[in-house]
Amino acid sequence: MSGPLAGVRVIEVAMWAFVPSAGAILSDMGADVIKLEPPAGDPIRALVTGADVPGSSDGFVLSWENYNRGKRSVTLDLNVDGALDVLDRMLESADVFLTSLLPPARRRLGIDVEQIRTRHPKLIYAVGSGSGAHGPQAEKGGYDAITFWARGGIADAVTPPEQPYPLPMPSGAFGDCTSGAALAGGICAALYKRQATGAASVVDVSLLGTSLWSMQRTITEATIKRQKRLPRHGRTAMPNPLVNTYRTADDRFLALCMLQGQRYWPGFCEAVGRADLATDARYATAEARAANLTECVAEIDAIFATRSLADWRVALATQGGQWDVVQQPGELVDDEQVVANALMQDVDYGDGRSLKMVSAPMQFDRKALPARAAPEKGAGNDEVLAELGYDEDAIIDLKVAGIVY
Repeated sequence: MSGPLAGVRVIEVAMWAFVPSAGAILSDMGADVIKLEPPAGDPIRALVTGADVPGSSDGFVLSWENYNRGKRSVTLDLNVDGALDVLDRMLESADVFLTSLLPPARRRLGIDVEQIRTRHPKLIYAVGSGSGAHGPQAEKGGYDAITFWARGGIADAVTPPEQPYPLPMPSGAFGDCTSGAALAGGICAALYKRQATGAASVVDVSLLGTSLWSMQRTITEATIKRQKRLPRHGRTAMPNPLVNTYRTADDRFLALCMLQGQRYWPGFCEAVGRADLATDARYATAEARAANLTECVAEIDAIFATRSLADWRVALATQGGQWDVVQQPGELVDDEQVVANALMQDVDYGDGRSLKMVSAPMQFDRKALPARAAPEKGAGNDEVLAELGYDEDAIIDLKVAGIVY
């Protein structure tokens, strides 16, 4: 195994998507991530949502495959006497203990922070939680749909005033993946700190904390203004009409983000075939456009409605302002920048099947980190136990005792 974290061993006791997605990034970076699963397995293996239907999609449960790629699975029942001894043997050679279990469960199993650090003082202990390690809800769980998206203010901020209900997350595990990336980054920093100082850290990342980080600009402004909610501007309330989204003749959308509106306005007008708007007194300056915003947006709406997306790609390429296409998820696999930068890759399962997966967002030496297939439940049992020094008879004894399945 190669990569920037080659030689690092991570023991993961986690379920669902948030913390496992952090383990997936560490695995892509070359760490040996050993995922400990209960006898029934991580419940996300059986998650039924969209394409995540067991038996479909060539047998793939997509949530499992994406967030557990490259790991080794060991089915260890931590509720059985003797299992903690096996875990401790694993941790003797590990660098990181990664978990999403709630504090009461960790204490009951003997794997809470103080319990683990007493036995393994040099181990980095990393926790992904719902609302953080402190406060009255520190022992309460969370999911990204409620803790990240709803409680963190994102759902309210992105929902147009005319919508009867808050908008849902745009993708499954949307907040989980964002938070998992933050957790993986924190673990990498802790590995560096331990290498530099010898001190092992406890790393905490919460869904709520990541949500606030994502919303920090808006939260700061609302706090300064003493407002619970900032005005949610519609399309005709944006102060700069060149920061907006417009529909084309073939019902596609273009997103403009020309923050320096006055700089780009003349070139934009020329490119869209309306050079006259650049000198029109109603729109010639940023102040004039802001004062006549509804009319200006309507003018641009009418312009974009006359031609197809393909035509506008060509026309907008002739001016210097920033813009892009509002793409649909299924188009991304063919996006020229996605292809050129290997932002998606084919993961080979070694049995004639392969699966398109998104590459980890960080690259090293200008190359994408290679992803590997997610494991079958318990596929690493014998291999990992043998590496820990258990002989064949001892492994059989562990299975007979119900410690390993």
